[in-house]
Amino acid sequence: MDRIELQPEQLEHFLSQRERQPVKIEEIALLGSQTTGAAALKGLGYGRPLRVTYSAPDKHKQVVIRRINKNEFGRETEPDRVGEVWRNFHTFNRLPQHVRAYDMIGVGRNGRLQSMGDVAELYLLTEYAPGRPYAEDLAIIRDVGIFTSLDIKRAISLARYLADVHAVKHDDPILWRRRLRDLAGHGEGVMGLTDSYRLSEAPFSFTSEEELREIETAVNQWRWRLKPRQRRLSQVHGDFHPFNILFQNGTQFTLLDRSRGEWGDPADDVCCLMINYLFFSLQRSDGLAEPFFSLYRVFWETYLAQSGDEELLAGAAPWIAWRTLVLASPQWYPTLDEPTRRRLLNLARNVLADDVFDWQQINRYLS
Repeated sequence: MDRIELQPEQLEHFLSQRERQPVKIEEIALLGSQTTGAAALKGLGYGRPLRVTYSAPDKHKQVVIRRINKNEFGRETEPDRVGEVWRNFHTFNRLPQHVRAYDMIGVGRNGRLQSMGDVAELYLLTEYAPGRPYAEDLAIIRDVGIFTSLDIKRAISLARYLADVHAVKHDDPILWRRRLRDLAGHGEGVMGLTDSYRLSEAPFSFTSEEELREIETAVNQWRWRLKPRQRRLSQVHGDFHPFNILFQNGTQFTLLDRSRGEWGDPADDVCCLMINYLFFSLQRSDGLAEPFFSLYRVFWETYLAQSGDEELLAGAAPWIAWRTLVLASPQWYPTLDEPTRRRLLNLARNVLADDVFDWQQINRYLS
């Protein structure tokens, strides 16, 4: 979002509403600086705290207003910075002798200030989208053992969509590094997934703590390999799996639950979907086989032909490993048999050890 510059009268109006009586601002100054007035307000937009001195009929008061600034230490995106304000407001007042937090202030696109201190929880209101999850299509193909011409057309449609979306690039090396860091260490990333296996509570015969540590280590090594490739930062969905794709008639579809921000590596979306052709195939055979092989192949061929992104294959490994940890997880898929879990984890380990993912020979990674 573009930076919004506040005006003194807007701030005075907000403080009057908050105090429930007329307020007159006497001074606006950058904290720890001699800068005052409009120049100080401009500094607020760059993350500098403001000290505001004002008076009302029954009081004289000083408050501090600050904006959380963008940085490369976990505040790369707007949701990071909003979350930091939320956390500060809800924790400052619980610690003895800490400076008090009075309010959270929202800024409208018109510059109007709005109190949000009474907000205890946020909900999202969206449109309703009709349709059937693509996962149901794949389950039918799994159960009946055949695919139709429409299934081929849908795989092509999804590949073309992703190629179009990924064509939009974004120049932000800091955000690129953040996306790789989240892949490895976020609660929804590799480390969060390995923690979810909870082997200390209920050991499984198909994996071990040592194996999960090795996967984490290998993913982090890949993170270092991928860091120089910031040119790959592209528009993404971020969770492009079959349960988030609703098909209507024909090849028309709507997407649900975009995740983890606007920008990332195209390999994230591509690997998220392609591995599900393997996943559903493993529920009826020992590897990727018909009827899913044809869908898998046409998806890859279409995407690579339209995007021209052969480099994706040289950086797909950690994204594939992450998705295999989801699919092999007893928490996410409690009814999956152990041989299938084992094949998925073999895929993770073997693809991480390969320099370039050989999508045409995916079955060789399963043993």
